[in-house]
Amino acid sequence: MAAARKLIRKAFVMSVHAGKEAEYEARHGPIWAELEATLKAHGAHNYSIFLHKETRQLFGYVEIESEERWAAIAETDVCRRWWKFMGDIMPANPDHSPVASELREVFHLE
Repeated sequence: MAAARKLIRKAFVMSVHAGKEAEYEARHGPIWAELEATLKAHGAHNYSIFLHKETRQLFGYVEIESEERWAAIAETDVCRRWWKFMGDIMPANPDHSPVASELREVFHLE
């Protein structure tokens, strides 16, 4: 990646069902190689998910190259299979995508 390219910082929250926290972590350790390759091919960098133990809230952070490429991940077969795989341990939408809320950045220190 060229140093001149400015990445877009994205943050969002999701949650995991009670008692499924360890399973959620296990399924990410590691994620499928095909999914990792798809994320990287679509311009995702520095992707992290954190768990708030008491509330079971998941905080996701990722740096992306473009909103369009990020959105295109949802159309891939591997992403759709991942959503179905995770659907039994976290709240999901009718299309099997995780229930998530984007967060608006209010402060950043470079």
